[in-house]
Amino acid sequence: MQSTVQKHGVAAQMAVRPAAGTRRAFAAPAQASIARPSFAKRMQRGMTASRVESQRVVVVRAADDKVVVIGLAADSGCGKSTFMRRVTGIFGGEPKPPAGGNPDSNTLISDMTTVICLDDYHSLDRNGRKEAGVTALAPESQAFDLMYEQVKALKEGKSVQKPIYNHVTGLLDPAEEIASPKILIIEGLHPFYDDRVNELVDFRIYLDISDETKFAWKIQRDMAERGHSLESIKASIEARKPDFDAYIDPQKKKADMIIQVLPTQLVPDEKEGKILRVRLIMKDGKKLFDPVYLFDQGSTLSWIPCGRKLTCSFPGIKMFYGPDTYYGEEVSVLEMDGQFDKLEELIYMESHLSNTSAKFYGEITQQMLKNSSFPGSNNGTGLFQTIVGLKVREVYERITQKEVVPV
Repeated sequence: MQSTVQKHGVAAQMAVRPAAGTRRAFAAPAQASIARPSFAKRMQRGMTASRVESQRVVVVRAADDKVVVIGLAADSGCGKSTFMRRVTGIFGGEPKPPAGGNPDSNTLISDMTTVICLDDYHSLDRNGRKEAGVTALAPESQAFDLMYEQVKALKEGKSVQKPIYNHVTGLLDPAEEIASPKILIIEGLHPFYDDRVNELVDFRIYLDISDETKFAWKIQRDMAERGHSLESIKASIEARKPDFDAYIDPQKKKADMIIQVLPTQLVPDEKEGKILRVRLIMKDGKKLFDPVYLFDQGSTLSWIPCGRKLTCSFPGIKMFYGPDTYYGEEVSVLEMDGQFDKLEELIYMESHLSNTSAKFYGEITQQMLKNSSFPGSNNGTGLFQTIVGLKVREVYERITQKEVVPV
């Protein structure tokens, strides 16, 4: 059965592209468990912890060994942790907190990557913000000078004494020593807000969750798992929204790639956020990566890939690809609405995508199967996060001129 493609408003029949003879079939590995440190062991502390004043810096890397800095910006509760697990997994190793350090550390270190949570650069603890009448999103709650100094030092191959914001106690714990990695990932609310920090970032990613979807997710999590009332959830969201609109959301203009999560258009009035329309917005003309395209680069087309080639229950899957503008810049947009039934069949869709930065035929599907237990693995969030992870690898290789062996 052929796949129907709508291109430039004209329906065309396109046969499934055969796999090239040089492509190697993928093999699905055993599922790996990659997780943040367990929060279950965290205990309330009665003491007041403060920042360590020492700004000691130690050179630990060769001067000519380039450190690549990746930035991920998003609001709280938007899936940054899952995203980072997908990205770091592409480079191998199991992300773990610094050995022998604070069990409440937010830092994750693996073979090539170190992920730093920018919440560690809060200048005020939870009580301090309450007394000052500011949220954790406000600029006055951030130590931007220290953030800049330490990201710059790490990029220069030096180690730093990085502070820790304890999410359990709400206190500022003593610092931990972090060595310079090959790839430094800074994730949080403000990676692009301060111009000095933004200039240090080589590749910028923004995770943009629509208000409707964010509200649906928060209701599911906070009502089902934490026992919060609907009224308290609404009040919490409304209290944060002015600062989010003022300080967090504008950063997406600076991003190189944006993953936008929206309500589905396949099911009218779907309010639970279980079926999603996800868009991957990629800025054109960048030297460090090439935008992904579907079928024909630069064309505008929609594609319904269901039928005998793909198992899709209602409401199915719809793909879109085409050029657009985003805050005045030329972009390419790849969109997926709906979800998979059988993840291994993603290979069919992958075979129609080009410029994915995969090193072999089926690598995207392999990575998705490896992380099949992660949230979003049956829809566009997992698919596009995986593709962006491969783009991070492409950026690293272009900057360093070093090849990364796929894992």
